[in-house]
Amino acid sequence: MTTQRTSGRRKQAMAAAAVVAALLTTAACGGGGNGDGGSKTGAAGFDAANNKVAQADLAKKGGTLKFAGAQDADSWDTTRGYYGFMWNFARYYSRQLVTNKAEPGKAGAELTPDLATGLAEVSDDGKTYTYTLRDDVTWEDGKPITSKDVKYGIERVWAQDVLAGGPVYLKDVLDPKGEYKGPYKDTSKDKLGLKAIETPDDKTIVFKLPKANSDFEEMLALISASPVRQDKDTKSKYGLRPFSSGPYKFESYEPGKSLKLVRNENWKQSSDPVRKAYPDAITINFFTNANDMDQRLINGDYHLDINQTGMSPQGRTTALKQHKENLDNPVSGYIRYAVFPQSVKPFDNEHCRKAVIYGADHVSLQTARGGPIAGGDIGTNMLPPSVPGAEGQKYDPFEIAGANKGGNAAKAKEELKACGKPNGFKTTIAVRNNKPVEVATAESLQASLKKVGIQAEIDQYDGSQTSGIIGSPSNVVKKGYGIIIMGWGPDFPTVQGYGLPLWDSSYILESGNNNYALIKDKAIDGLFDDYVNTLDDAEKTKIATEINHKVMEGGYYLPFVFEKFINWRSSDLANVYTSDGYSGMYDFVNLGLKASK
Repeated sequence: MTTQRTSGRRKQAMAAAAVVAALLTTAACGGGGNGDGGSKTGAAGFDAANNKVAQADLAKKGGTLKFAGAQDADSWDTTRGYYGFMWNFARYYSRQLVTNKAEPGKAGAELTPDLATGLAEVSDDGKTYTYTLRDDVTWEDGKPITSKDVKYGIERVWAQDVLAGGPVYLKDVLDPKGEYKGPYKDTSKDKLGLKAIETPDDKTIVFKLPKANSDFEEMLALISASPVRQDKDTKSKYGLRPFSSGPYKFESYEPGKSLKLVRNENWKQSSDPVRKAYPDAITINFFTNANDMDQRLINGDYHLDINQTGMSPQGRTTALKQHKENLDNPVSGYIRYAVFPQSVKPFDNEHCRKAVIYGADHVSLQTARGGPIAGGDIGTNMLPPSVPGAEGQKYDPFEIAGANKGGNAAKAKEELKACGKPNGFKTTIAVRNNKPVEVATAESLQASLKKVGIQAEIDQYDGSQTSGIIGSPSNVVKKGYGIIIMGWGPDFPTVQGYGLPLWDSSYILESGNNNYALIKDKAIDGLFDDYVNTLDDAEKTKIATEINHKVMEGGYYLPFVFEKFINWRSSDLANVYTSDGYSGMYDFVNLGLKASK
């Protein structure tokens, strides 16, 4: 896609944000499209499923749950998928030893047993985790799920040459030296040669960590720890038709077009304390146009958006005017931000980085992202609200949401002088071309920086090629990307699950890099080491706060917002709630259709 001039988009975005803010003020005051809080449509009401359960007791068995989406998963293979909505949806056809609780809000971030009879038995030194599998856990063909199936599924994470794309925490923690070569290169007869996992019998699985990691059980709750049966492993093609260990199985899949799940008749409710399996079938239809998709949601043709990143501005405006009672406004687990690669001058100097932070108009940036409701609260630091140790806007070292929220030109010029650039400098802002809200954000930042003498060009790059463009430190230098606009949410709700790939020096990669600032701070690395070795929750929370403070003190980031969404919820849905375990998305696993009265 070619780079286009978009000088009018910022004004359009801000005008749309003003309309949204006005409409949401009406919603918050109790107004509704039908004037009676939604009783005529049967909707639960505005924000009724935000951290609480809407229409909890109305779910029926049966029917077809219909998702719509503007984007297919990166992969439906449990080893390879990394999109948040894929992890959420994959629990329909995959199970793990432990998973997130099927409960709203903060409780949804807690772990509960799934295939296992209980949470781990952990040795005193934090290095050995033992689980026992439940009775009657079966594959879709009725064969029992064994500890060896769980081990094999986890071993696939090592096959990055064939199955690249998913999280690799388990690989890094269980085999930090990279000695195991993965099941496809395994020379042992049973292809189960990973020594860090033992399966003394079909019901018992034991993990032996070379070094303790206090978040290890969180890693086992990721979809990448799902069992895979060796005789059903089609390697790189597995994502086209995963073999089910959950209540639903694949019936048909056309990539980019549609997916249909039907009941797995060999799944037993008695073996599964998490899943209620209300619908008979679950479908996804993918759209090329988000506005068309949102209109179909509003028309009642589909129940919810699988991508869970908020309605398009057009759909959102229509829904707020006519169907506010069908909307929720959750805080996502994401922070949207600008980050400054230290490899691109003058951002190797912290005072030049801080000049941008002080020179930015933070209210304008928030408005460009949709305003306080559809965009989120002004971001003041880099730890999301769902992560223990987060302080929200209480921690605001640059007074981004306070005295400097409209920008502080005097302080920006002081920092420019301190970094040897009293007359300002030139730089380039890198932004994805398939994210209009990010382009609008870049234009807002460009306009405010110009006032303090920083001339910023905007380069829109192909958003589908992120890992090879901004994820390549050498390309960042080549292109002169001094400011990168991006966002990040936790893989699991801890400072390790959020910040390790962003801030730890060992995570700087030649391709697929996410430590865009190229932070190499021994104090931050040391705090992460302390964190993974600490088993006390209170101490972990304290360390997480300290890491966030160190990151902010370095001036590596300009946070924009603690992101919020406007998401659609059909009047026909029951048992609907948002979950911190899935970054403020609706928890898909126990959605049902509403029984008619």
